[in-house]
Amino acid sequence: MSLQVEKLEKNMAKLTIEVPAEELEAAIEKAYQKNKGKIQIPGFRKGKVPRKMIEQMYGKEFFYEDAANEVIPEAYEKAVEECEETIVSSPKVDVTQIEAGKPFIFTAEVALKPEVTLGKYKGVEVEKIDTAVTEEEVEADLNQQRENNSRMVTVERAVEDGDVAVIDFEGFVDGVAFEGGKGENYSLTIGSHSFIDNFEDQLIGRSTGEELDVNVTFPAEYQASELAGKPAVFKVSIKEVKEKQLPELDDEFASEVSDFETMAEYKEDISKKLAEKKEQDAKNAKEDAVIEAIIEDAQMEIPDAMIVTQQRQMIDDFAQRLQMQGMNLDMYCQYTGQTPASMLESVKPQALKRIQSRLVLEAVAAAEKIEASEEDFENEVQKMAESYKMEADKVKEIMGEAGKKQIMEDLAVSKAADFVRENAKEKKAKAKKAKTEE
Repeated sequence: MSLQVEKLEKNMAKLTIEVPAEELEAAIEKAYQKNKGKIQIPGFRKGKVPRKMIEQMYGKEFFYEDAANEVIPEAYEKAVEECEETIVSSPKVDVTQIEAGKPFIFTAEVALKPEVTLGKYKGVEVEKIDTAVTEEEVEADLNQQRENNSRMVTVERAVEDGDVAVIDFEGFVDGVAFEGGKGENYSLTIGSHSFIDNFEDQLIGRSTGEELDVNVTFPAEYQASELAGKPAVFKVSIKEVKEKQLPELDDEFASEVSDFETMAEYKEDISKKLAEKKEQDAKNAKEDAVIEAIIEDAQMEIPDAMIVTQQRQMIDDFAQRLQMQGMNLDMYCQYTGQTPASMLESVKPQALKRIQSRLVLEAVAAAEKIEASEEDFENEVQKMAESYKMEADKVKEIMGEAGKKQIMEDLAVSKAADFVRENAKEKKAKAKKAKTEE
């Protein structure tokens, strides 16, 4: 295999990759062996048609596409390893020569890692973030725990806002029941606005055992177009009324929901945990602000292909998370009204920011000679092993040298982020104000 690299504008490059004729011939033969069982020609048993006969009937190009798909991935991978430039995008491939007996030639247009010219990255000024925990925040957390431990109790009174009404219902448009408009023993929280129009409001004041007609109008842009904008009548039967009962905020509650015996101890623990969270949030926000300032003061030309590759990676990651929840990307698009193209466009700003952040932190690491040590690597592998419930040696075996290189780079970038954050300065005005408040 031979490789030629032609640099283009805006950090793009064209790789011209030439594969020996014998490798192409082997790929054509493999394509023939793979497909011969699908081809029938009169006079030959299925799967026994000679390759020359197939090529004579359908043309020598018959197996070229499969052969190219066989050759390109491996040849491109070798070219990337041989190329002295850092490639940061998926390739745009174009076959320029494919003919039996001749070298196979194709090009791959790729984005190259942009050079970064750093501006100021040490002593960057950012606003100080107040991390003091207020009594109101402690009370809000406490009330949330109270809500989490509430219980629904059946009551013998009329429906009120905030209650749960257990209902049977069936909807009609022009006197005809419509699909999806019927439910039994449905628990509807009054005030949740989970039903259309003013459906829930019409249940207030009604009691268990009552039957009523609820009149509503579907929204003009309702997902079921046949119902959009139409008036409907729901025949509703109230089966049960439940109200939320909240526990008392006393020592008994504290002992039930925590490891503490008194409410005072529990509130002190809540305050401590809120402080830890606010400190971590402030640390993250400070880091984000510093990196944002470094990006603004740096110079780099990011090729569009690099951004598109990052966008696609983000969508792929999102699709994997959906799959873990039992949903695929097509289902998500149907529910949200989005398309793959609109999703791709929506993540573009975030994709650009990720690339810019990574590039400037890599540049900082290079400028400050920040590197990850073997000890850093071993600690990271141990964390991964514990997370995946595997032996550390097995994790190393799976990741290989390429995986280790990536982890070492990621750790160096993480250290660079720590470096710029720790070397940042909080704006004096904000710092004095925070000190006065303390």
